[in-house]
Amino acid sequence: MARVLHNLFFCLIRLALKIRLWGYWSLIYGYCALCAVVALLKLWWSIVLRPTATFQWVIRESPPACLNDTSLGTHCYVRIKESGLRFHYVAAGERGKPLMLFLHGFPEFWFSWRYQLREFKSEFRVVAIDMRGYGESDLPLSTDSYCFEYLVTDVKDIVEYLGYNRCYVVGHDWGGTIAWLFAIHYPEMVTKLIVLNCPHPTVFTDYALRHPSQLLKCSHFFFFQLPRFPELMLSINDFKALKALFTSRNTGISRKGRWLTAEDLEAYVYVLSQPGALTGALNYYRNIFSSLPLSHNHVRSPVLLLWGERDAFLEQEMAEACRLYIRNHFRLNIISGASHWLQQDQPDIVNTLIWTFLKEGEGRKSHRN
Repeated sequence: MARVLHNLFFCLIRLALKIRLWGYWSLIYGYCALCAVVALLKLWWSIVLRPTATFQWVIRESPPACLNDTSLGTHCYVRIKESGLRFHYVAAGERGKPLMLFLHGFPEFWFSWRYQLREFKSEFRVVAIDMRGYGESDLPLSTDSYCFEYLVTDVKDIVEYLGYNRCYVVGHDWGGTIAWLFAIHYPEMVTKLIVLNCPHPTVFTDYALRHPSQLLKCSHFFFFQLPRFPELMLSINDFKALKALFTSRNTGISRKGRWLTAEDLEAYVYVLSQPGALTGALNYYRNIFSSLPLSHNHVRSPVLLLWGERDAFLEQEMAEACRLYIRNHFRLNIISGASHWLQQDQPDIVNTLIWTFLKEGEGRKSHRN
């Protein structure tokens, strides 16, 4: 009798897990379908209003001058033997100084760190990379090429290629997710971790599943699961939707005086208008539901989390919850009036807060020495 009850108990557990898994994927695919319907309505309305302009977009042939600004650093390339991929990065500051590595988000590239490259090159070897699938780095088109394991290994391989075994890691948005994961899996390689507007991946998963408002804010996660259609919607009307991410009242850079110039905006369009570029960028999203939840969660490096108060995509409540997974010093700064594009929106405040965090503990170390 006891054996029968024991087997029945485990059968019920397996059934509950299957039902939960079925519900999880039903939610994902159902929301994908809903987002597709909304996008189709937007496309139809665009065709009604601008029938000739809707399907016109231009692949930019030449980069704007701002991408060749020598004050930002030197353009370099590295081919990683293990993956076979070539990566592009911009580097400044003296070789041999501590390495500060910058990881960008969607839909950005190394240029989003221009204010930080200028600021920190005095005391660091600053390196802003184009993540795989972006900019001048290689663009694998297979969705499987963008799993978390490969993205984190890219960072490890690049750090080692640069001749370092430790670094300061700074990540924003998707780059923030990879920065969290790099610190989790390679704690010995992270001196300090700095993340901008990106929660710990486990916090994001747990919070989004319990708060429908957050699911609505990240509805693009579901829409981007569709093949080809998101690329079309981001391209129509000469990349109007792409430009709106940075310039609209709801999602764009909010601080007057820090709005992207026409040349800055053209830099983003130049990079993402290239063949295959949008697919490479969107493939980060197309792997996320297979990569979460995480099996390892804890971060053992000191962490600075900076958060723009007016983030249109991520709810602020997730920022404080990140503290649960950090086994070291944790500092959280909420920046009033700032948008999701924090390092471009409020570079002076961001740079000051990073400097303060970097200097913390130096006095104690010198005293012990």
